[in-house]
Amino acid sequence: MAVLNKLTSQQAIELENKYGTHNYHPLPVVLSKGDGVYVWDVDGKKYYDFLSAYSAVNQGHCHPKIVNAMVHQAQTLTLTSRAFHNDMLGQYEKFACEFFGFDKLLPMNTGAEAVETALKLSRKWGYEVKGIAENKAEIIVCENNFHGRTTTIISFSNDPVARDNFGPFTNGFIKIAYNNLEALEGTLKSNPNIAAFLVEPIQGEAGVYVPDEGYLAKAKVLC
Repeated sequence: MAVLNKLTSQQAIELENKYGTHNYHPLPVVLSKGDGVYVWDVDGKKYYDFLSAYSAVNQGHCHPKIVNAMVHQAQTLTLTSRAFHNDMLGQYEKFACEFFGFDKLLPMNTGAEAVETALKLSRKWGYEVKGIAENKAEIIVCENNFHGRTTTIISFSNDPVARDNFGPFTNGFIKIAYNNLEALEGTLKSNPNIAAFLVEPIQGEAGVYVPDEGYLAKAKVLC
């Protein structure tokens, strides 16, 4: 088994700068260990982790129950494609549906993949159920959104960093102001080709914007 070299902070940063794409600009802290809400850098300095990998580890680092489940599954069966059934997927789907009150769910690897699938499902519903003419479906989104970095998703971003030099973009999206029910209602009433409203419960890309109380519930009723 190969043993990786123990690096200084500067060595680790230099390796990333030389061999990695520069799509992020991280703080000059090189983390090497985590436990619960704490992380440590290569020099042994201890920090609180208030970022939690953009929420991917809200449960904390190295939770023993999660680690044990991962090890047990990895030692039992690594992966099955959807060409087969397995003994865990249905149990997971049942638990998640009952917990969240869903009818069905489709597991995804990433947030961007989930959004892309939601866009496809919305359009398919628009054509097959609502009766929108083919290729005319439109989806309402909010300004200053962040839903991922795929070509389709950045097509309805208004962040120049996300968009510049990545066109041509995908059509079919209408941008309205966030936390504005009048704008949503007016767009829904004036356009019969709306297939969905894609909105973040809290916007977090250009700051942290929490909508007015009742905004999401009223938006759901309008839709």
